[in-house]
Amino acid sequence: MGENKQLVTITVNGDVYRLSVGDGVGEIAPADTLAETLRERLLLTGTKISCDDGACGCCTVILNGKPVPSCTVLTIECDGADIRTIEGLGDPATGRLNRVQQAFVDHSAFQCGYCTPGIIMAAEALLEENPHPDEEEIKEALAGNFCRCISHYQVLEAVKQAAGEGGE
Repeated sequence: MGENKQLVTITVNGDVYRLSVGDGVGEIAPADTLAETLRERLLLTGTKISCDDGACGCCTVILNGKPVPSCTVLTIECDGADIRTIEGLGDPATGRLNRVQQAFVDHSAFQCGYCTPGIIMAAEALLEENPHPDEEEIKEALAGNFCRCISHYQVLEAVKQAAGEGGE
């Protein structure tokens, strides 16, 4: 008798992954979060895990066009989903950063950098939905992301710059 293993198919940064669900070597457990799968299975370590409770925003990714804390989503819930991580923002052919990433560099909008990928992903999602947000809209969109190094002022300036530049 053959076992029918559940498969979860996700697209991450344009690449399709078919993941077997189970407790065997190379399989994802039914309780694995998307953050764990991205980091440990797909080796996309730009997504950070900090609070592991959805409160800090470090693990923010764009899931089907919306920013989500990936530590609160089970991988098995993502079957058929389109996911973008910080690794999927720049141009892989040229190594050029996207407008949000470049604005963060231009404004030194990070210190230790741990929270930066999540904040950038939240800002990217905002600018995709609203290309020209005002300061209050930026603050609201980033309210779920916490920087313990207090580089919030630089973050606001960086997102304003990226909004001013418009598309890629």
